Amino acid sequence: MGRTAHNPERPEDEESATDAVFSSLLEDTAEELYDSAPCGYLSTLMDGTIARINTTLLDWLGLTREQVVGRRRFTDLLTIGGKLYHETHFAPLLRMQGKISEIALELKAAGGRRLPVLVTSSVKKSGDGEPILIRTTLFDARQRRAYEGELLRERQVAEEARRQAEADRERLREALVVLQQSLLPAALPAVPGMEAASYYHTASVDRLGGDFYDLFPLDDKRWAFFLGDVCGKGPQAAAVTSLTRYTLRAAALHDPDPVAALSTLNTVLHQRFTGGDPRYCTAIFGVMEPDPATATVAVRLASGGHPSALVVRADGRADYLPTPGGLLIGILPAPHFTAAETRLGPGDSLLLYTDGLTEARVGENRELYGEDALRTFTAGLARGGTHELIAALTGLLDSFGEGLDDDTALLALGVPHPIPVAREHDLT
Repeated sequence: MGRTAHNPERPEDEESATDAVFSSLLEDTAEELYDSAPCGYLSTLMDGTIARINTTLLDWLGLTREQVVGRRRFTDLLTIGGKLYHETHFAPLLRMQGKISEIALELKAAGGRRLPVLVTSSVKKSGDGEPILIRTTLFDARQRRAYEGELLRERQVAEEARRQAEADRERLREALVVLQQSLLPAALPAVPGMEAASYYHTASVDRLGGDFYDLFPLDDKRWAFFLGDVCGKGPQAAAVTSLTRYTLRAAALHDPDPVAALSTLNTVLHQRFTGGDPRYCTAIFGVMEPDPATATVAVRLASGGHPSALVVRADGRADYLPTPGGLLIGILPAPHFTAAETRLGPGDSLLLYTDGLTEARVGENRELYGEDALRTFTAGLARGGTHELIAALTGLLDSFGEGLDDDTALLALGVPHPIPVAREHDLT
């Protein structure tokens, strides 16, 4: 098709120069385009003997045409690994499919260099369908290999960073476990004429909880106990927990009255954490005095904003021991704490717990588990003693699954059933 019009915005001499460039390009023969293409070309017989190769590929290899054509096979240009892959995968697939595309191989170049290439081959057939030669195109993959190497290095760096982060996270978890254990007694002491059991459920190994409990002697007759929950999570909550435990222990030795102990704790927290970062807690503090003569235990306790203790009787009843009016500890300078008293007989248990238990979400509507459900669940469990009571509650906590999203501390104190004394005629 001839040119019908000139571009009025371009000078005629510029158009003539452009036409000359196009004309010079069109003067390239097919042979020249093949020989100096930006990729490697070669043709081989069906046995792999090289029949034709372009100058581009020869330059890559650092060889002459006389060294290659009719003297070498395609596999002679490959590294040892490339030869094995060619024999086991490349050649069989090429025979089956008639074409194979973009296979990564390495060529042996002059001076021992390795040249990564992407190889595409197709089988040329005669008019009657017989294969007569193999045409192969090779693309220089050095830049691609360098890019892939960089990606691999970045992936390795990212993987190492991930492993390091996981190791750091695991060390942090171990540190949190040790710190959490340091805030709780390693084991409950043996109280004459009584039995005690406890359990601590950690909702998340990555978050340090603020629940706490303790049991310790005041003198040779009386024992003090407490259980509570510090506001918040993490190291700051742990610091408040530690301060709370040691304050209550010291206060109990100075004045074991439950109201006095909680008042002392309130004074310490209120003075220590005034300002823009208030810290507070809930707690139950009590004193027990076993009476060996009657096999009963007198209990006097007070609560500061904490859920009421649950008394589980040997006859199957379970009722809360109300301590109304108790305020959060550390909020006000002079709060009012209410004391309550009860007596535990053989088979009776006193259960203290933190609100992670009653505030667990259950059912399809994710309703709060609640105090009524807890009372119903514990009724009748005192017959097996405090250890059976804690074991049953541990199973209950496990059954909540993801509905339990807060730490939970349990402490059960009880009077065991008397061991039956065998009569003489029972032994005969």
